[in-house]
Amino acid sequence: MVELKTDKSIDAMYEAGQIVARALTAAHKAADVGVSLLELNEVAHDVLREAGATSPFLGYRPSFAPTPFPAVLCVSVNDAIVHGIPTRYRLRDGDLVSIDFGAELGGWVGDSALSFAVGTPREADLRLIETAERALAAGIEAAVVGNRIGDIAHAIGTVCRAAGYGIPDGFGGHGIGRRMHEDPSVPNEGRPGRGMRLRHGMALAIEPMVVAGGTDTFHAAPDGWTLKTDDGSRAAHAEHTVAITDAGPRILTAR
Repeated sequence: MVELKTDKSIDAMYEAGQIVARALTAAHKAADVGVSLLELNEVAHDVLREAGATSPFLGYRPSFAPTPFPAVLCVSVNDAIVHGIPTRYRLRDGDLVSIDFGAELGGWVGDSALSFAVGTPREADLRLIETAERALAAGIEAAVVGNRIGDIAHAIGTVCRAAGYGIPDGFGGHGIGRRMHEDPSVPNEGRPGRGMRLRHGMALAIEPMVVAGGTDTFHAAPDGWTLKTDDGSRAAHAEHTVAITDAGPRILTAR
């Protein structure tokens, strides 16, 4: 069931979303050659503590997961698509990094992600990141009252496929609000004019993921969480929490 949020609730989600934005900005700023993924996690965790917020990631255990997630920040490097667990791995020059973060404040949740290169970027990585961001922008632009979920999916998929990139099978965005994952599912590829109609008060986490090699298949790493590309090519991820309003889409995690 999809819960329609009141305007007051959307404002509360914006407060949670701004904590997410600050944490991602801080982690991105801290990411440099030689910095460990665990250190990035601590940077993000400090933002949570200072804000008096909690993490919807820490301890989260969906049905596919062998263990609860042990961190507040997902850090996925190079051929990791999403759900990377922070480790002692130290960033190297040219690494492609995706960070995903959530915050809960006052019973409302925000969720967002971004990708970036560390040190000297590869041109191919910059194109991949730029495509993920363009796909996100296209999805948000389609997130208007009267459109359907399929319109968001089609907008995202069109950008990704036109660039020649893969889209991981079965993964996409989701509803969000009192919990991190709510109805409806928001695919990253689909047919326009299909699916649930968008209404004022819906809140969605829209999150394109792109695979440089053009394949859609992936596998879980031995940790049971990190999803990696089957062809070993690099991946990028972009995400915002967006409220559907009569005035147009409102990005609650804008940085």
